[in-house]
Amino acid sequence: MRQMKAWRFYGFGDFRLDEVPVPALQPRHVLVEPLCVQPSVTEAQLAYGIPTLAFDRVKRRLETEAPIQLFGHEFCARIIETGPGVNRFRVGDRVAARAKLPCEKCPLCLSERSHLCRKGPVIGFDQPGCFSEVALLPEIALVRVDDSISNSEAACLQSLSDSVAAVETANIQMGDTVVIFGQGSMGLECLQIARISGAGRIITVDIRDESCRISKDLGADHALNASGCDVVAAILDLTEGNGADIVFECAGGSPKQGLAGTQTLRQAIDAVRSGGKVIGVSWFGGPLELNIDLLRERSLRYLFPDISTQAHLEHTVRLVASGRVQLGSTITHVLEGIESVPQAFEITANKGKYKAINPAQVMMRSASSR
Repeated sequence: MRQMKAWRFYGFGDFRLDEVPVPALQPRHVLVEPLCVQPSVTEAQLAYGIPTLAFDRVKRRLETEAPIQLFGHEFCARIIETGPGVNRFRVGDRVAARAKLPCEKCPLCLSERSHLCRKGPVIGFDQPGCFSEVALLPEIALVRVDDSISNSEAACLQSLSDSVAAVETANIQMGDTVVIFGQGSMGLECLQIARISGAGRIITVDIRDESCRISKDLGADHALNASGCDVVAAILDLTEGNGADIVFECAGGSPKQGLAGTQTLRQAIDAVRSGGKVIGVSWFGGPLELNIDLLRERSLRYLFPDISTQAHLEHTVRLVASGRVQLGSTITHVLEGIESVPQAFEITANKGKYKAINPAQVMMRSASSR
């Protein structure tokens, strides 16, 4: 039986590079060679046991199934073998994937509404992702990567598709004033997608000078550094006292990892106009206390993005290939070789400490072995 190297989790904070069997090829699946993989911010927090999205699911699997392959849904990979029934791809194609898959069995899936299904598996959580030398992936998850897109850029496509879904949820009207709290990878993506989706004026907020500079370079009309000003007052001043039509909250989360806690959500509510929309992009890892009467009094909409679909992912390929969305300036940390995966998790879990914008990426084969 062929063997490969794969990262497996024995518990929170305990992952090891093991020799495991190469997965057997299955119908409607492909075997791929991962080229570039990055841990998402959610994965990086979960790796160290920090409560966030899917914490209970991961905890339960670690307690009952460890050691297990976890995470690795943001990647670029090359197909090395195709299984029976695969007809959209061929050996040699580079691919990226959406993480959340339809179950193909529920009433939604059987009525051609599979994009609404929430019962299917998630790559990297319910089945192995790409932190390994070879990975088995379902054809239904994949999209072909355009030749003009680099391996590094392609590893960002899944995250970008979530940002596309977030902006779609906002339903931007031509000329709307948009504010984006947080200029990490998803905040910068939402900025660019909002800009090409009809936003008339875009104001961004971060606490890092470098993020504010990149934000301006990518099209923000105003980039506010929250460490040096009252951002709510500044936004109200820039909007003639009205507030923004739409506010994206992309900065919240665990302060231990350099995120903003709940402060930016409260600022977002104060910075949006009455009747406006707050789009919740962040994951907070626990319950929040909000003044719902205030939202009711001001007729605010607090909305959450839908899961990204195959159509969203295909659109991201077009956006990057055409140059309408730029990803290169956000990729700040690129590591070499599968052995570097723990370092990528460390950097991504503490992006503020390492001055990272995008999650740290791993070129899965070192330069000397390519």
